[in-house]
Amino acid sequence: MRHRFFCIDAHTCGNPVRVVAGGAPLLPHLPIFERRDLFLRDHDWVRTALMFEPRGHDIMSGAILYPAFRENCDLAALFIEVSGCLPMCGAGTIGLATVAIEEGLVTPKTPGRLAIETPAGRVDVDYTMEGGRVASVRLFNVPSFLHSADVRVDVPGLGPLLVDIAYGGNFYAVIEPQENWPGLTGMTASEIVTHSRALREALAEIGDKVVHPEDARIRGVHHAIWCDGPDGPDCDGRDAVFYGDKAIDRSPGGTGTSARMAQLHGKGRLAVGESFRNKSLIGTVFEGRAEQAVTVGPHAGILPSIGGWARITGHNTILVDDDDPLRHGFQIA
Repeated sequence: MRHRFFCIDAHTCGNPVRVVAGGAPLLPHLPIFERRDLFLRDHDWVRTALMFEPRGHDIMSGAILYPAFRENCDLAALFIEVSGCLPMCGAGTIGLATVAIEEGLVTPKTPGRLAIETPAGRVDVDYTMEGGRVASVRLFNVPSFLHSADVRVDVPGLGPLLVDIAYGGNFYAVIEPQENWPGLTGMTASEIVTHSRALREALAEIGDKVVHPEDARIRGVHHAIWCDGPDGPDCDGRDAVFYGDKAIDRSPGGTGTSARMAQLHGKGRLAVGESFRNKSLIGTVFEGRAEQAVTVGPHAGILPSIGGWARITGHNTILVDDDDPLRHGFQIA
């Protein structure tokens, strides 16, 4: 049997986003987090086939569009990437919103605003048009917060580090320059991957303690964001977001920038109403803003927004043949 998927490929500030607009597995009409559980149980091969080689690559990410269950949302999305099926993806949201509007896949209830049901909760996206193109997008993300500050961890190859654990749609280990890590300048991509793997392994012992206070299904620290100061007047800081086994986000990271702002707010360094322009390794910038103060369980946090852009790169009909020995994809360690 041959499975056919119609995908619209795009990138958000440099990071690939593959939007699955046709051929996705049929799922019961349930809240999207429950559909996510069913997808992971019965259809995760779709994610690996579309994200892993030979149809994808080490930093591939994407989204599958579904009808919304919530009446106040325009559509629902499952975020797929090499590391799994995420509760939320900021770059993915900016990319899928651009694709959905430009390609006519959805008609928003409110012109200029798209309401998306994600496993992490409702996410709103404001967008501006220039002709028939989505010129810019502002993502209003889920409540974000500093979970744990100044966690000491011994990282092989670096030594003792102090890291903060913050949530921005996914949990992140947030690392800033310190004695045993001088910052991003001069650090290669391969070094970021090596240190991130070692850091995640060192944090594994506290993974059970890092749990979202309002949804225990969201737990563990699987992402890292290495942060540094600005390198020019066009940003307020720089970062490198690590996820999966060896992926570095080419964008500044939507959930990563949200977690970074939550960390800065939690440490008294970013006030509500202030902006934080975050630059990626390739020089693209997300304009973050702390929109509102919120409380998430016992944690003081913010409602963050992220301003960015995406561009469609092509239409892609992907075939997965049951007779293909590599039909479910592969990764090389």
